[in-house]
Amino acid sequence: MATLLLRLAAPLQAWGVSSKFNIRMTGSEPSKSGVIGMIAAAMGRERSDSLEDLVELKFGVRKDQNGTLIKDYQTAHMTGQKDPFVTTRYYLADAVFLVGLEGGRAMLEEIDRAVRNPVFPLFLGRRSCPPTHPVSLGIVDFDLDDALRRHEWMASEWYKRKCGPEVSLEIISDAGVNEGHVMVRDRPLSFDQTYRRHALRSARHDLNGVKVENKHGSRGRFETTHDAMSEIRRDARRTSPV
Repeated sequence: MATLLLRLAAPLQAWGVSSKFNIRMTGSEPSKSGVIGMIAAAMGRERSDSLEDLVELKFGVRKDQNGTLIKDYQTAHMTGQKDPFVTTRYYLADAVFLVGLEGGRAMLEEIDRAVRNPVFPLFLGRRSCPPTHPVSLGIVDFDLDDALRRHEWMASEWYKRKCGPEVSLEIISDAGVNEGHVMVRDRPLSFDQTYRRHALRSARHDLNGVKVENKHGSRGRFETTHDAMSEIRRDARRTSPV
């Protein structure tokens, strides 16, 4: 078996697994449904096309840089209604994930070509979330678990400086029926807009999936030389009476 590795990084990502129309949530890591949808778009598949070959790939995620959950207010109009209404959408800001897909090499090579030259634009969960870097990291001759553990840590330097000298990267991956810790409804069966369907899949969470040394890390509290109040104090001194 081989594994295709993907780097999912962007200012904003959104991986919804349970959302209502006016409240759009996001998970803390990419969903299998979202990644399969991105790949299907890259391959030029229609929403009504079969996903069976893609769904059978073993899927896993490593959290290299935990994002910050943010909330955005937007307005929308319904057809026939004069006044807009408010919708609330959640995003992950500044997150970086390593995603692995394990399967046959021929299938992975086809996906790799598509991701590098997509038919439809790539986005990380929502159309407003394009990736900031090339997504594909290539195919490696390891199974999924080894591939996720062997690849270098991809967090930004500013993030590494906030962490300690040793960091544990969480790994979430597909599991057998009796191996998983949780069941999640993000196994896509159809993206047809008239009848979208998702099934349950078993997932295993390993909070200490891989430990990495962090040469940029601090053993104490993270400090910065930036003083946000310096300009205010300087202006106060200028305007204060002598």
